Amino acid sequence: MTLTRLVLAWVPVAVWFLVATIGITFLADGPGAGLPVPLLKWRPFEAALLTLFGSLWFDTLGSGEWWVVFLLVGAIAAIPSWLTFRGDPARPVRRPFIGACADVARYVLAGAILAWRLG
Repeated sequence: MTLTRLVLAWVPVAVWFLVATIGITFLADGPGAGLPVPLLKWRPFEAALLTLFGSLWFDTLGSGEWWVVFLLVGAIAAIPSWLTFRGDPARPVRRPFIGACADVARYVLAGAILAWRLG
């Protein structure tokens, strides 16, 4: 695995994570919601970690059934949003469900990008 190949895999995943974060915020909180700037700052780092994980999967362990691996990783990433939801009256009830489903979908699509770039 070369550094160039990792960077070329990381860039589309980082862009996807930024676009998905903005879209999830719009979908879950409505069009009047502000941009989640702290989340946007961390998404490239999250994409880098997922790219390294994807590189490990595609280059050493295998390539079959990649979607199951990324579905499980997405579910693990979505668990904190379910556990920290306390029914805040300022937040719509649909937020935790939409946010968790969108997080899982975000990871599966990122896995598809990595399968395309690394697989």
